[in-house]
Amino acid sequence: MIQPVILCGGSGTRLWPLSRKAFPKQFVPLIGGKSLLALTLERVAALCKGPGHPGVLCVGAEDHRFLVNESLEAAGVQGTALLEPVARNTAAAMALAALQAAGPEQLLLFCPADHHIPDEAAFCEMVRNAARAARQPGTIVTFGVLPTFPSTGYGYIECGEPQGDTSHRVRRFIEKPNREFAQELILGGKVLWNAGIFLCSAGTLLEALAQHAPDILTRCQEAMSGRTHDGIFLRPAEAPLQACRSESIDYAVMERHDNVRVYPFRSAWSDVGSWNAVADMTEPDEQGNRIEGQGVAVDSRNVYIHAPHRRVVALGMEDVVIVDTPDAVLVTRRASAEQVKAVVAALEASQSPEAVSHRKVQRPWGSYDSIEAGPRFQVKRIVVKASASLSLQKHYHRAEHWIVVKGTAEVTRGKDTFLITENQSTYIPLGEVHRLHNPGKTPLEMIEVQSGSYLGEDDIVRLDDSYGRVVPIAGAKRIG
Repeated sequence: MIQPVILCGGSGTRLWPLSRKAFPKQFVPLIGGKSLLALTLERVAALCKGPGHPGVLCVGAEDHRFLVNESLEAAGVQGTALLEPVARNTAAAMALAALQAAGPEQLLLFCPADHHIPDEAAFCEMVRNAARAARQPGTIVTFGVLPTFPSTGYGYIECGEPQGDTSHRVRRFIEKPNREFAQELILGGKVLWNAGIFLCSAGTLLEALAQHAPDILTRCQEAMSGRTHDGIFLRPAEAPLQACRSESIDYAVMERHDNVRVYPFRSAWSDVGSWNAVADMTEPDEQGNRIEGQGVAVDSRNVYIHAPHRRVVALGMEDVVIVDTPDAVLVTRRASAEQVKAVVAALEASQSPEAVSHRKVQRPWGSYDSIEAGPRFQVKRIVVKASASLSLQKHYHRAEHWIVVKGTAEVTRGKDTFLITENQSTYIPLGEVHRLHNPGKTPLEMIEVQSGSYLGEDDIVRLDDSYGRVVPIAGAKRIG
């Protein structure tokens, strides 16, 4: 029995402005209207069949807990979400998962949440074929992709002695090379791209961590000894992880372990790690232009346009990437697309909100879109899922006007509860306790006009909440 472990705690800054820290790329609908996490869950679902299977374990950030939950529900996969209070890279994430496993013999398949592998059957067959090797004590299996060009964006695995099946012993892991070295590696014919996918027993991984990174393992053991459960959410204790060093599993274990086997994967694979990678998944026209949404390319060649919201025109352009979102636009040469991470760092340094969140913000009950703002006012478009409710709350600094544009709203205002329907409105005075509920079976859509001296999202005092966001002590509140 193989338990998939999906590592979904990344920030995905290389796909800004579509991917941002509050809504990173693994949750963004990128391919056929589905997110990379949803596609990953669908891909491993075939491995989760059979009586007594523990289901998928997703390791992600506390701030993304409801996005993980929604992805599990959308994929129809049973699972648990292990929520990291702080990000400590893949070594700690995998250690926490191994400590949560049913026992030392449990095989764990560690998969990044943000890779695209279209051939699900080939992937599952590869994993099942490698399971026998992964059951051998002390053996860690990894999977490498046959390189198709001298990439400088991927790490490489050099293959050693063949092992009697399709696998080889790993001779060494090679970090992202420059182009000249990448060409030399491919010409040598003994390397694979490092896909960052691993299969081993929980016991083998814990023993390897004890040997190569005992400090990380100790902190994770302390964190899991203080873990708490809340529905599908599993929360390790925060203090030990705050003290844990951050390191990738490649550095912490794989490059030091003497028994790693690699199986080649011969089907299509992408880590969707840049806008060039996203562009390459779109079919080009005769001029090499790749268009998504409402983009138009005129007298242009090798242009990629992502324009889901409005008309975006490239005129007389070549080798350019254009990504349009409601509050930010990226225009870059394709040769510079790998440097988008530096743009995000610059925006963070200037405390630009566009570095972190979108204008449209996801919430467990639905979403809101800040469509206009000015001195002492803000206008939002609010969508509430069927049967969902916002928290019972009040504000110290703002009043709110609600106008229903689609559906029916059940409004609690002070001691009164009443319904308002399309084209009707109501007013929530400053300081009044209130709640919004959608009693219908279709989404509720509203326009909210806020007015007051302060309109920040932290001016919310939650008195009751269906999603566990009430914090009973003074101080910071969960705004998720």
